[in-house]
Amino acid sequence: MQRTIIEKVWDNHVVAERPGTPTLLYIDLHLVHEVTSPQAFSGLRERGIKVRRPDLTIGTTDHSIPTHDRSLPIVDKIAEAQITQFEKNCNEFGIPFYGPLSKNQGIVHVIGPEQGLTQPGQTVVVPPDH
Repeated sequence: MQRTIIEKVWDNHVVAERPGTPTLLYIDLHLVHEVTSPQAFSGLRERGIKVRRPDLTIGTTDHSIPTHDRSLPIVDKIAEAQITQFEKNCNEFGIPFYGPLSKNQGIVHVIGPEQGLTQPGQTVVVPPDH
């Protein structure tokens, strides 16, 4: 029986399947940004656990970055606080951090393929924008 590429990728990433529950998949790469990640980091702290594979997680500043000269201060104090906290979170949990002055910084949905982080056959997770 022939299978589609999606079926092949899915089958190669199944960790556990139990009746009546969602399938648990292995994720090859997790890309995170400063807007929706604070809740996840707080949850890890509350549970006293670490990021399981920080080497397969990349943090990039995305939504709160001004489009002007990056060497200038960020005027929006909420955006500045999000970026500052995100950098602290990434450092605390051992996640590579692409901050405002990093040559690797970029739009979270773009940096994976742009930098060769994502490859055919991988499962990649990016948090929602809002």
